[in-house]
Amino acid sequence: MSTYHIDATDQKILSFLVKNARMPFLEIARECGVSGAAIHQRVKRLEAAGVITGSRLLVKPQAIGLNVCAFVSISLSEASKYNEVVASLKKIPEVVECHFVTGKYALLVKIYCLDNEHLMEVLLNTIQKIPFIQATETMIALDEAIDRQVWVKDYKSTSFVKQ
Repeated sequence: MSTYHIDATDQKILSFLVKNARMPFLEIARECGVSGAAIHQRVKRLEAAGVITGSRLLVKPQAIGLNVCAFVSISLSEASKYNEVVASLKKIPEVVECHFVTGKYALLVKIYCLDNEHLMEVLLNTIQKIPFIQATETMIALDEAIDRQVWVKDYKSTSFVKQ
């Protein structure tokens, strides 16, 4: 396990990339007061250390007809079957996030569906048929008030431990 020290320049780079992953390195370099090559090298080091795990194109679900966002809390009949259940959930295209959580339920899953009928079909004919799923509780999101990438701390030094 190696430790990567994130300095003020790294923090600044991260804050720009979180806001706009397509921001040109030369523009970031100007903002940071260093060369474009230095930004490129730092980004490569941040990737190698596991601080940056990639970039991706984001699609607005409603723009492609996915009008229902729901959160499904899942309890398991056997906690030791967590990995098997997650493997089954990964095969369901409507599932976009899965978190192992504390509390009454073991898993919290975020899904996108076309409409309520599609949601019901996914719940009844797919998720609830997965072995070791004991019960589910579904909450439909009415609005997404906040949608942002992880918050990057102000430009203070910190360390990241790669695992």
